[in-house]
Amino acid sequence: MTTPTLTEFLARPGKALAKGPLAMVFAEDETEIASTLRHHLDLGFKSVLLLAPDSFVTAPDVLAEPALHRIRFDTARGDDPIAAVNAVAGAAPGLWMYYCFNAEYLFYPFCETRSIGELLAFHAEERRDAMLTYVIDIYAPNLARHPDAVSLEEAQLDRSGYYALGRPDPENHNHPKERQLDFFGGLRWRFEEHIPQNRRKIDRIALFRAREGVALRADHTFTDEEYNTYACPWHNNLTAAIASFRTAKALKRNPGSTFDIETFTWHNSVPFEWHSRQLLDLGLMEPGQWF
Repeated sequence: MTTPTLTEFLARPGKALAKGPLAMVFAEDETEIASTLRHHLDLGFKSVLLLAPDSFVTAPDVLAEPALHRIRFDTARGDDPIAAVNAVAGAAPGLWMYYCFNAEYLFYPFCETRSIGELLAFHAEERRDAMLTYVIDIYAPNLARHPDAVSLEEAQLDRSGYYALGRPDPENHNHPKERQLDFFGGLRWRFEEHIPQNRRKIDRIALFRAREGVALRADHTFTDEEYNTYACPWHNNLTAAIASFRTAKALKRNPGSTFDIETFTWHNSVPFEWHSRQLLDLGLMEPGQWF
């Protein structure tokens, strides 16, 4: 059976869009596709869409998962993930959705014992339709051994160096946007000379409830400003984190930066424990009122 394009899939989605939450994984290369898919399947997503070129190979057992749906998609040839997220959202209003790229792994408070459905059910009870996630860079410590900077077994992250600035409001130059911040840190901060200014932020509204007339923008925020807030006006809300090799991969593959970087390790590097408790302890996500 041939792999459908996104247009073909959305015309006949079967049960894939019947019940959420739904995850979209965009494969930009073949790095850790299987581990990315397994991680999100294990979190309890009802459907996981793999958007990848037909030539990308991944583990047969993962592809055989009933919840997994493969879609022909090629970012190298101009297919746009932002447009794809909006197309899927437009086809399933009301559904909770999540999107990421290969070699990225979602973590949220207590994810080892609670499903993504439980998380979003609580978040919805607090009248929230979107959740802020921080993209936390992880990287291999030894680039001679792992030239693409990817190692699940030896992954490290920065334990400090994260900060936030008020998000400017173009319509009110005297005050930043309410309950919105631009977050920075990790490799995009430490190697900012190699990162375009408009790509240095590490915040992404990666979890959201699809709604008619609300669209994802290229900077990973939404056209509804309330979707972009980190909390409601009354108290702190849940936030999540995405452990991501994506920036490390790009810095080592880009000819303009690869020879300038001998290692990503510095005095604030610590082993990544692949556990939500570490991210909570480092202040890289917020449990809000959920215990």
